[in-house]
Amino acid sequence: MLNGKNAVITGGTRGIGKAIALEFAENGANLAIIATKDNENAKNTIKELESIGVKAELFVCNIRNSQDVEKTSEEILKEFGKIDILVNNTGVTKDNLLPNLSVSDIDDVIDINLKGCMLMTRAFVRNFVRNRSGNIINISSVVGLMGNKGQTNYAASKAGVVGFTKAVAKEYGRKNIRCNAIAPGYIATEMTDALTNEQKEEIQKQIPLCKLGSAEDVAKLAAFLADDASRYITGEVIKVDGGMYV
Repeated sequence: MLNGKNAVITGGTRGIGKAIALEFAENGANLAIIATKDNENAKNTIKELESIGVKAELFVCNIRNSQDVEKTSEEILKEFGKIDILVNNTGVTKDNLLPNLSVSDIDDVIDINLKGCMLMTRAFVRNFVRNRSGNIINISSVVGLMGNKGQTNYAASKAGVVGFTKAVAKEYGRKNIRCNAIAPGYIATEMTDALTNEQKEEIQKQIPLCKLGSAEDVAKLAAFLADDASRYITGEVIKVDGGMYV
């Protein structure tokens, strides 16, 4: 399905990002994985991807720093020749009630979740324009659509990703560049592992399908959006939330 295509995935060494990387690899895509650290987990992820039979390289980058993003994008393009797919997945949470959020809590979440997405897209869009083809998939959140108490910074950043996605879709559609967003709901990852059983039960009561989603649920949709089967879809925000926000 993605045979011979080259994809960049930010935050691709764990959680949803890793699930997307594995799904893309299973479908034949070569992968440039961006992470904040070259640690044992990152190395193991690359080995796991390579064992599937695709090319996989790790690139360390601070996506909130424009110079670092430009340098890394140049390295990736030099190594891979061209990029067909960009997945902006990296995200953080620093939750608290609004009066208790520090300025750094606000800056960090906005910078990584929204600014990082914008900088990465800006860095690779020239490659897409040159090739008159490109596919951008941004990972937003259902919280960016419905809001959530204690997550004003996170909700604002993910709502920004939604607006950014639609603007890019309009700006570059005529160049055969597509841009869509995925808005996951409660997905079983390391972040939700920190929740108590009681908290998980309360969350499940809000979900019509009565269960948390998996990272693979998001990855399957990302693979569809990355494939030519979705060639007439752009500017969309697709929820993967078990019906929590309808």
